[in-house]
Amino acid sequence: MRIALLEDEQEQAQHIKTLLAERNYECDAYPTGQAFISSVLHRSYDLLILDWQIPDGTGLEVLKVVRAQLSWRIPVVFLTQRDSEQDIVQALDAGADDYLSKPARPAELLARINALARRTGPEAEKEVLQFGPFSINTQLRTIALNDEPLTLTDKDFDLTLFLFQNQGRLLTREVLLERVWGLTRDINTRTVDTHMSRLRRRLGLNPDNGYRIKTIYQRGYRLEALNAMTNEVIQD
Repeated sequence: MRIALLEDEQEQAQHIKTLLAERNYECDAYPTGQAFISSVLHRSYDLLILDWQIPDGTGLEVLKVVRAQLSWRIPVVFLTQRDSEQDIVQALDAGADDYLSKPARPAELLARINALARRTGPEAEKEVLQFGPFSINTQLRTIALNDEPLTLTDKDFDLTLFLFQNQGRLLTREVLLERVWGLTRDINTRTVDTHMSRLRRRLGLNPDNGYRIKTIYQRGYRLEALNAMTNEVIQD
């Protein structure tokens, strides 16, 4: 799991990063709301931890931007010294999923994160995932459209599974290269573009089958579910 942390106190940020690393969670810490938002909108994270009081605004303002800009609902935990009932209600009403007061007990913080991950994460533990007419068998690594097997390469399968598990989520080319190809350095992004073009044809991603891969200019791609009657995007 990859976690983005908004925390301007360096010692506190390092403490949380160390705690999460001991559980094999990757955590990137950001000291300002501007840096945090920029990264979250262009990288792939599975959960966000927000402090309320930050140098360039509030964690509440950051949360509102994240909820407005991201097309999928990433789980968010507030970790802050503000612990009044009014603050908690305000954060939850703004879209937070959980709220912890500082100093958080390590076991409780990890338990809350694990609970959110189980509740909101992809159903990776299932052997067969169903997305409309598409069936993905994660054990056999096969994909069928209307029960007809599709011929795909191993990388096509990995990319397809990642797209469906992140349906509605903007995925930059950098994120795709990192999470599907395992590459963290810049290479020719035509690799991603070529695979996307091929997947559109091989998977039959069109309104008739209820899905499309939308190209987001200069940013990346998003797999969208479509209404069978109107061809409009289905909002989560």
